[in-house]
Amino acid sequence: MKTDILAFGAHPDDVELGCGGTIAKLISEGKTCVIVDLTKGELGTRGTEQTRKEEAAEAAKILGVAARENLGLKDGFLVNSEEYQMEIVKIIRKYRPEIVLANAIDDRHPDHAKAAKLVSDACFLAGLRKIETVLEGEIQEVWRPKQVFHYIQWKNIQPEFVIDISEHLDKKLEACMAFKTQFYDPTSKEPETPITSKDFYESLTYRAQDLGRLSGVAYAEGFTSEKLIALKNFDGIVW
Repeated sequence: MKTDILAFGAHPDDVELGCGGTIAKLISEGKTCVIVDLTKGELGTRGTEQTRKEEAAEAAKILGVAARENLGLKDGFLVNSEEYQMEIVKIIRKYRPEIVLANAIDDRHPDHAKAAKLVSDACFLAGLRKIETVLEGEIQEVWRPKQVFHYIQWKNIQPEFVIDISEHLDKKLEACMAFKTQFYDPTSKEPETPITSKDFYESLTYRAQDLGRLSGVAYAEGFTSEKLIALKNFDGIVW
């Protein structure tokens, strides 16, 4: 299955929080997108593996992605190992994305930066012909994405570019709140965490609004890039 965008998250909900608006925008423009969660989020304070699975499926439906997979790697103990790299190489070769979106390069949760490096290394390895992988009994063709971009999460990393999500903020918020066990719910009896507060929920909007203010649009999501981006012309730039 050839896809345009392959979005990785260390945990179910990372993608929605970090780049849900961008995914909604790209899908509305006819692009195909697949989400891959590296872990089941089993160490999360709230919810269970099953509720996270159900919530992830609902969020994927809201965004309209072509597929969503979970690799079942160990939550809280992600390592940049050959074993984990090869699992991701298989996924990259399976979906053959033009662009990969991955976790923030530095963040509060240690799994996020580890996932960023793990996915980045796997993207390179997926293009090496002497690394052979087999999926469903067939040898896979090599594939290396053209670009790897990292979305921004808890920390206020300076973005190298932003995507205008002005028409898609509501869809992003809806997809995020599909993870109802994880975020703001005044009726919940489960323990409070840094992401269950009303302030965190509101930050999804005011951060997007601030990036929009700085870039001349209403709302935006920020990204860092692993290599210099070349523009063919100035079409599409917000002045």
